[in-house]
Amino acid sequence: MSKESYNDLLAFIAVARERSFTRAAAQLGVSQSALSHQIRSLETKMGVRLLTRTTRSVSATEAGERLMHNIAPRFEEIEAELAAVGELADMPAGTIRITASENVAEVVLWPALAKLLPKYPQINVEVSVESRFTDIVAERYDFGVRLGDDLARDMTAVRISPDQRFAIIGSPGYLARRKPPVKPQDLADHDCINLRLMSHGDLYAWELKKGRQQIKVRVEGQLVFNGTRPILHAALAGFGLGYVPEVVARPYIATGQLISVLQDWCPVFTGYHLFYPSRKQLSRAMQVLIDALRYPAERT
Repeated sequence: MSKESYNDLLAFIAVARERSFTRAAAQLGVSQSALSHQIRSLETKMGVRLLTRTTRSVSATEAGERLMHNIAPRFEEIEAELAAVGELADMPAGTIRITASENVAEVVLWPALAKLLPKYPQINVEVSVESRFTDIVAERYDFGVRLGDDLARDMTAVRISPDQRFAIIGSPGYLARRKPPVKPQDLADHDCINLRLMSHGDLYAWELKKGRQQIKVRVEGQLVFNGTRPILHAALAGFGLGYVPEVVARPYIATGQLISVLQDWCPVFTGYHLFYPSRKQLSRAMQVLIDALRYPAERT
């Protein structure tokens, strides 16, 4: 197969993964028309249609799915080996892609990156802020971040934070108008700010725990968001009670801008973990990042 055909295969992989000529072209640094020409050329050479195109979407045909399944891992192995060879240079280098929630990106990742990156100018980090559970293998992330309770068994995980307590918070103004709840059932009488889970589209049921008692509470209110920060801001503005990681609300609780309620029902979850496929070969740059993020109690 000619060198041009290899380039066409790489172009096909990008389009099939992104399901978009626009995003794939931006990723590859080529025009959409040039990318479309590459795909047509590949389909002509192979004598089979690889992609189904509509005005709104792009998807792989059965032949395209088979080709993608079989060749993409080979190219990834080549890329990993080239990166490993490149790591033999004096300074760790390369781009690292991480998916994490807004809270983790702000509270955990950014403080560590702000200290790390000036020391390693050849390391680039791309952080994608998402509230859904992301398949890091399918979407080609190097790392993901989740609470320890949510980790898949086939992943290697490194703790990057202490255990995380959640808090139910409201503004003094709101709680002056409404009787503060003293038991979970009282939340039915309150305006609560809901969280929409992007992974499956449902509203999050507040997970509460006191001793051996555990309960999931479905709450109601005027507002629904898909991220922690908007919930925090709405609570600060007096629109109701929010359920957020305590670390996010702590500065506002300390200044009296927010009040924490039902504290004896707010659970503690296993801390955040950086995770990656167990079979993944780590570059020096990735190892440097892991060491920078590793929670002190985990360091030897």
